This record gives sequence, structure tokens and C-alpha cells, in this order.
Amino acid sequence: MDGLGFEPFDTPLGRVVVAWSPRGIFALALPSEREEQTLAWIAASAPGAVRGSPPPWAEELIHLVSTHLGGTPQDFTAIPLDLERVPPFYRAVYLAARDIPPGQTITYGELAARLGRPRGAARAVGQALAKNPIPLVVPCHRILGAARAAVGFSAPGGVQTKARLLALEGAPVPRIP
Repeated sequence: MDGLGFEPFDTPLGRVVVAWSPRGIFALALPSEREEQTLAWIAASAPGAVRGSPPPWAEELIHLVSTHLGGTPQDFTAIPLDLERVPPFYRAVYLAARDIPPGQTITYGELAARLGRPRGAARAVGQALAKNPIPLVVPCHRILGAARAAVGFSAPGGVQTKARLLALEGAPVPRIP
């Protein structure tokens, strides 16, 4: 696909990489232990993307992410997303998750209920969030297990990163099982 780009940038928590299409952001890699891991993840998530000058809205995201990870929570909802590569249910989950403001959390079951799904859909919501290609912008870290524990964070650092992001946002740090 034409117009795919990516750009690594430094934040207070380490190197992040964002990828975009002409429609919006479609991938964001949080810092890994080694930058090579972060770049490998973005390469797998954005085949054909080339490093280049971000469009203005991606530049804005870079600024917002850097500020957010520096400890001043930001609102990412004005940043356009390109969710064409994800199934419709995942898209619905990601858009609903974007409505959770910094400093607040809900459970997988509560998010399923917001989507009008039956009680048993919490597991499907968790599966969709485990494949979230845009962590932080789609704030899957704000969604907790039924016992309000920090579970199910697939970004680098796992649930420790989830707890750290919540602490940065001023949310109560959940129990880590």
C-alpha cells in the first residue's frame, strides 16, 4: 500500500515507533528492552512502510506520546486512526476503548457491556485487545480483569508496563497477579 511511513522517536520511557497510512495511525510500538525489538515489531506490523517525514497529525501524536510518557496525561482521541487492517469486532472494541479517559479504568466485562455484548464477551474483548496494534492511543492498559487486576497486557514489559502507564495517568495502580 502506498503512503505507509514510520518514524522512531525518543520518549522519557524509551524509543517508540509510530506507523501511519494516508488515513491515520495504524501501529505504535512501545519501548522494548532493545531498540531492535521495537523496530522488528513495527516492520512486521507495517510491511512496506518507509521511514519518512510524518504528516502533521502524526507529528502531533509524537508530541502527545512524548508528553504523556513524561507524566502529563494527554488526550489522543483527535488523532486519526487507520483500522482497516483489523476485523470489525476489534475495530468496535478499539473505538470504545478510546472513550476511557486517562486516570480511569474499566474491566473487560464492562467494555463488553458498553458494546452491547453479552456477559461472556469479556474474553472476546480481551482477545481483541491482545492484538491492539496501537497501544496507548487505543488505551488497552486502562482495561482490567474482573477482579480489577492488571492482566492481559501484550506490549513490551507486560502487566508491569500496564501498571506503570496507569500510574503515569494518576489511576489507582491495580493488583498484579
